[in-house]
Amino acid sequence: PMPKRANEQPLNRSDSGKEGSGYVSRRSLFTRGSEMERTEQTSRKVSMRESAERISLNKRNEEYHKRMNEDSLMHAPEFVIKPRSHTVWEKQCVRLHCTVSGWPEPRVVWYKNNVTIDPMAHPGKYKLESSYNVHSLEINRCDFDDTAQYRVSAMNSKGELSSYASIVVKRFKGEVDDSLPKPRRNVALFSFPLVGLVPEYGINFETHIVDGFGVSFGREGETMSLGATVIISPNLPRYQPEVQWYRDGTRNVLLQPSKWCQMHWSGDRAGLTLTHLNKEDEGLYTLRITTKSKYETYSAYVFVRDGDAEVEGAPGAPLDVTCQDANKDYVIVTWKQPAVDGGSSILGYFVDRCEVGTTHWSQCNDTPIKFARFPVTGLVEGRSYTFRVRAVNKSGMSRPSRASEPVAAMDPADRARMRGTSAPWTGQIIVTEEEPAEGVVPGRPKNLEVTEATKNYMVLSWNPPGERGHEGIMYYVEKCVSGTDSWQRVNTEIPVKSPRFALFDLAEGKAYSFRVRCCNSAGVGEPSEATEAITVGDKLDIPSAPGRVVPTRNTDTSVVVTWEASKNAKELVGYYIEASVVGSHTYEPCNNKPVKGTRFICHGLVTGQSYVFRVKALNAAGLSDCSQESEAIEVKAAIGGGIPHASPTPPHGISVLECVRDSMVLAWKQPTFIGGADITGYFVDYREVVNGVPGRWHEANIKAVSERAYRVSDLKENRKYQFQVRAANMAGVGIPSRPSDTFVCEEWTIAVPGPPHDLQVTEVRAKSVVLLYKPPVYQGRDPVNGFYIDIKEASAKEEAWRGVNEKAVSNNYMKIKIPKEGESYVFRVRAQNKAGVGKASDPTEPVLAETKPGTTEIVVEVDDEGVISLNFACSNLTPDSKFVWYKNYEEITDDTRLTIETKGEKSKATFKTLAEDDIGIYSCAVTHTDGASSSYTLSADGESLKKLLGISHDHKFPIIPLKTELAVELQEKGRVRFWLQAEKISANAKIDYVFNDNNLSQGEKYKMNFNKETGVIEMLMESLRPEDEGTFTFQLQDGKATNQSSLVLIGDVFKELQKESEFICKEWHRKQGPHFVEYLSYEVTPECSVVLKCKVGNIKKDTVAVWYKDGREVKGDNNLPFTEGVLKLEIAQISKKDSGIYEIVMKDDRGKDTSTLNLTDQGFRDLMNEVFGVIGKLTNSSTPLKIQSTEEGIRLYSFVSYYNDALQVTWHHKDSAIAFTDRIKSGVVGEQLWLQISEPTEKDKGKYAIEFFDGKGSLQRTVELAGQAFDDAYAEFQRLKALVKSRRALNLTCNISGNPVPDVTWLKNEREIVTDDHYVMKFEAGKYASFTITTVNTTDSGKYSILVKNKYGTESADFTVSVFTPDDITSLLLSSDDDITSSIPCLTRRTNKMEHAFPHLLFLCVFLSFVSSVWHPKLFSLHSLPPLVTPVPHFLPVSHVNSH
Repeated sequence: PMPKRANEQPLNRSDSGKEGSGYVSRRSLFTRGSEMERTEQTSRKVSMRESAERISLNKRNEEYHKRMNEDSLMHAPEFVIKPRSHTVWEKQCVRLHCTVSGWPEPRVVWYKNNVTIDPMAHPGKYKLESSYNVHSLEINRCDFDDTAQYRVSAMNSKGELSSYASIVVKRFKGEVDDSLPKPRRNVALFSFPLVGLVPEYGINFETHIVDGFGVSFGREGETMSLGATVIISPNLPRYQPEVQWYRDGTRNVLLQPSKWCQMHWSGDRAGLTLTHLNKEDEGLYTLRITTKSKYETYSAYVFVRDGDAEVEGAPGAPLDVTCQDANKDYVIVTWKQPAVDGGSSILGYFVDRCEVGTTHWSQCNDTPIKFARFPVTGLVEGRSYTFRVRAVNKSGMSRPSRASEPVAAMDPADRARMRGTSAPWTGQIIVTEEEPAEGVVPGRPKNLEVTEATKNYMVLSWNPPGERGHEGIMYYVEKCVSGTDSWQRVNTEIPVKSPRFALFDLAEGKAYSFRVRCCNSAGVGEPSEATEAITVGDKLDIPSAPGRVVPTRNTDTSVVVTWEASKNAKELVGYYIEASVVGSHTYEPCNNKPVKGTRFICHGLVTGQSYVFRVKALNAAGLSDCSQESEAIEVKAAIGGGIPHASPTPPHGISVLECVRDSMVLAWKQPTFIGGADITGYFVDYREVVNGVPGRWHEANIKAVSERAYRVSDLKENRKYQFQVRAANMAGVGIPSRPSDTFVCEEWTIAVPGPPHDLQVTEVRAKSVVLLYKPPVYQGRDPVNGFYIDIKEASAKEEAWRGVNEKAVSNNYMKIKIPKEGESYVFRVRAQNKAGVGKASDPTEPVLAETKPGTTEIVVEVDDEGVISLNFACSNLTPDSKFVWYKNYEEITDDTRLTIETKGEKSKATFKTLAEDDIGIYSCAVTHTDGASSSYTLSADGESLKKLLGISHDHKFPIIPLKTELAVELQEKGRVRFWLQAEKISANAKIDYVFNDNNLSQGEKYKMNFNKETGVIEMLMESLRPEDEGTFTFQLQDGKATNQSSLVLIGDVFKELQKESEFICKEWHRKQGPHFVEYLSYEVTPECSVVLKCKVGNIKKDTVAVWYKDGREVKGDNNLPFTEGVLKLEIAQISKKDSGIYEIVMKDDRGKDTSTLNLTDQGFRDLMNEVFGVIGKLTNSSTPLKIQSTEEGIRLYSFVSYYNDALQVTWHHKDSAIAFTDRIKSGVVGEQLWLQISEPTEKDKGKYAIEFFDGKGSLQRTVELAGQAFDDAYAEFQRLKALVKSRRALNLTCNISGNPVPDVTWLKNEREIVTDDHYVMKFEAGKYASFTITTVNTTDSGKYSILVKNKYGTESADFTVSVFTPDDITSLLLSSDDDITSSIPCLTRRTNKMEHAFPHLLFLCVFLSFVSSVWHPKLFSLHSLPPLVTPVPHFLPVSHVNSH
């Protein structure tokens, strides 16, 4: 049977004490393994009951399996059949069973009084079975210890569910042998001497607690684990002692598993985990290990510091929130004040409540209260609540305290009835019926008194009246100001249900009397007797300051503080102790939970520092004044360190490293417990073994050896020996280790090296460890040239060893990556030489791959002077702890390059001059801790070295970092802004503005600004002048840090900036009146018209706009006819005469603005290219290439929608450009482009193409002049050639006026015409000019011009001559009107009539172009006028040779 737990209540065996003791003595440990005989008989009634249960169980299982299908997968466990409670006789067997559903299949665990049942720990006692979701627990031969509550827990990934059943074991009287020893008595906690513990099963157990937890420090919200190793001798497999944890040993608070704390037992180690620290968890923790022989305890203090405040300067959270005097609608909440007030006094506290089952917290008081007790009213009867408290000072609100335990709002009598046990079942039910009674007015309440009185509230308490009828009663409370007879009801609207009531809003300093009335449905009763007059104010005074404070040395990090208690303190809660480093004038709390008594050990102090202490007392009214400061005391260990030391436990793992003829080198592992002090050395003993019989032990060394390896000399060759080792510390020499295996002293001759030794694991993290080892003593035939490291899981078999490194490493250390976090691993090392790999070393102890809480790393720091240091801190120091620094894992003893300084919990290694000689791995380990260590690597490639040197330089010569360098930008009105932005700069920084080495100052010309929040520094200038050309510099200085940025503005850069500034200034002034938002530009419409347009702004009704071309007004707009601010001027059918400089002027009384567009030279050519681009995009921009026969030959032609001389036209024959000759010519008549082939031949056959190029792209029209098409055209050419018998002449005349008489020039296609036989030109009487073409043919088609000029000016007129054949006219007339219009715009209906009159005649059509309105002849004076041409169009049939 298992040892009795502390939380098990002893059975009442007053009547059968002797019987119990006789039975207990009959049990024996040595009956294990022998099968017990069962002699009990089952009655018929019991058999029938079991049979019925089996049938019922089978039916339920069938129903259950019917319900089970795939759709019910993945759900939480569910008890289909729950276990039932049983009452059995002693020595009987009992079986609990249940049926559980759930998927994944639940894991079922049985518990006895919340302790897991392990059948292996109690062979033959318990039997667990699981089959087809039916789980059972069978208890064999029950005894009194089996009376308990049993729990079965089912758990899977979807959840957990438990069910409970009780077993009660009864005993027959008169069956116990009185000769058996009495049972063990329940031992009172911490009672001395220990009485009643007897040897368990006849065995005396020796218990030792080693590797215990030390003084621990945590912070609110963190998780903390405490643990200790328990050694029980003799070591019985699966034996589990009784493990109990206590907090605050003097108060004996036994800890139970909860959401705040969890207990663990792993076979040889007891653990306690505090999952979410609060200040309530602070205190002295005691581990108690109890066997039936004796018990052992181990204690250490746990300190919990306040968590970080949500608001800087806010106080710490209150603690120990409890509920008292709970009633139907009323409860008193109490708490303890925090030790930390945030630097300013606490103004008061707010109480919050939360109904159980919800997460909503509501505030109970509107104004903060200073008293640490508050009555909460207005609760709903029958509901449960939790409460929390927050403190507030002038900086803000603290974090809330830990919530209180739930409390139900109900009558105390009802609560007592619920806690009490039910009456025994008698088998009778008595029903009584009472006659309905008439309502009775309740009597007077009794014993009315004021139980609490503060300046914020008063609490009344009374007893219900004796006469109150059969129905519930409620109460009205009345008050009366002292000295008056006026009673005022306090709770007028809602009567209270509880015989408690809190009154608020009473006037401080006034005296009141109170009385209470009862009421029910029958009416309101008489008032109670009034209380005496009580003045509103605090009745509980704040304690007086404690007396003299005396500190006493204890350890390297602790001091014992004692003080005199506060005098006449009422309801004292405890004391807070504060410590301050001498000279700092800053106090920090030593405890965050009030302590009772007048002695306390303050831990966590810095060794070597001097401290002063003071103490404050507190009760519900508040904290007292501080006591006087103690005398200063330096923290250092008292004699003996203040703690008892013990000798170390035995070493273990003795192995042989080398063996020669007369000596052997031994190695061993360090003791698991060193006794609290450093091991000073080891002593080795040996003995000879002859024929298996060991001899006497002999000392191998008189003087202790410090290493864990030693050569034992003066041995005899080929003899067998055993060895043992003892460790020693300041407390003495420990007991020896177990004798080693037997080793033969014979010389090793193997070629490979021996095993490495002294393996140590350090820097243990979740994902890596560092393994240190020493090379083998036996080198083999050749020196060792490398090492291989192996790893395996601690629980795996020997075959699971696997190598860490593929190539041998030469170092005596290696950082190993851990395959799986949270697993335990062991390591071993093998050495290699030229002959091969030698024997592996002994494996290390198992190492758990986890990063322990509080683990820190080495931090590299560079101070303001550029000094580089490595820093390591450890908070888990013991009085004997030391910081040890290593380079490449060899202890640093040379201080030529490093200076090591240790102060308190921190150690610093400072480089004197960091250089390449310092490259390596630096590590620091702290002795007497749980392996606190860390390392930092200065990389071999020097990158980290270079980086550190750069940081050092920056710290020694700091530079203010800049987000942007000095830049210049132009703002409105042409203002010039020089600016930069610093990345980090303080408000105390100094800025110097320099121009050409001269400091600038604030004034009319320069405006300086420095935005301290954004770091933007700027200087403004209204404009730039020639004398401002040069270099501008901003010089920054912020403490020690400096920086500067310059901008050079000289030469073209300055001129461009000045020009742009002036332009922006002008633009600003321009935009104050009417102005152009978008300047003058052009747009080509799909109709090939050109639209000049601009966008204007800031106009008004009086604004006018005037257009000009080449300085002459073209168009004026007094009332601007534009839409959305756009002005337009359209030019239809643009030609070369439209080139010029266009200007638009817009003005009103505020000013004017001008926009100019140059459409000459390149500007005009760009415009025409765009026009041609539009032409090229039109699908009907040109007609297909056609074939026409004339009297000279064959003509190919095409009409375009619009033609201009700038349009590039190329003719191709057989994909090659045509070289024009007298026989093959091209030309343009109006919008017709033609190619004339005179006297065509066979060579002229082929594919012809005309290509239009608009400057960006091209368009081709093609025709095939071959085959039948060529034959038909050639035949028609011959016919027309024969038809023409005579020629016709064309004469053009015009009247010219001008004084002096102008000169006349005739042009064809812009080339001057010279008089010859074909062209005859005359100018008669100074006013009549004529032009005659003697013989007209199709080659005379073209653009003709007449130019007249005198000293006053020049005038010109253009006209076009087109020669058509009758076939041309016919084709034109047969086409649509649109085609005619687009092809020959000037062909009129008169032309059509003429064509009908002369269907076979060749017509000559002259098309004239006019400028402005000169369409009709006008009469002009001959005095001082420029020449004017009045051309007259002529339409002459070819048949009339001499007609005009």
